[in-house]
Amino acid sequence: MRQAIHHLSIQAPRRGLVEFTDEARRFVAGQRIGTGLLTLFCRHTSASLLIQENADASVRRDLERYFERLAPEDAERYEHDTEGPDDMPAHLRTALTQVQLSVPVEHGQMVLGTWQGLYLFEHRRHTQQRDIVLHLLGE
Repeated sequence: MRQAIHHLSIQAPRRGLVEFTDEARRFVAGQRIGTGLLTLFCRHTSASLLIQENADASVRRDLERYFERLAPEDAERYEHDTEGPDDMPAHLRTALTQVQLSVPVEHGQMVLGTWQGLYLFEHRRHTQQRDIVLHLLGE
């Protein structure tokens, strides 16, 4: 059994979904592990990870609008606002999604569906550098 780890740094240009499938593919391909499991972990509490459709951009726009309605910025709703009015809504959006994903690896490639991509879901208005840890275990 072999393993490899890599930190991927992503700067979102704005709040919303940022695809990083190609970067993860390059990491997996470079490890020469034929069969295994790729774990992806977002080291933040105000951003999350999603596997989502990457063919039609309207899916991403609809998801972004849905989460804006589900956890809106509203000073009257939340006590926590240490880093500004988008702070608590960002934590709620992260709680409703996930910070860790697992993707099988077969024949040296991630086993994703035809229209699936890996996304960082940035929940803050003032975007930050995000650290995604990729850990590949296999043989």
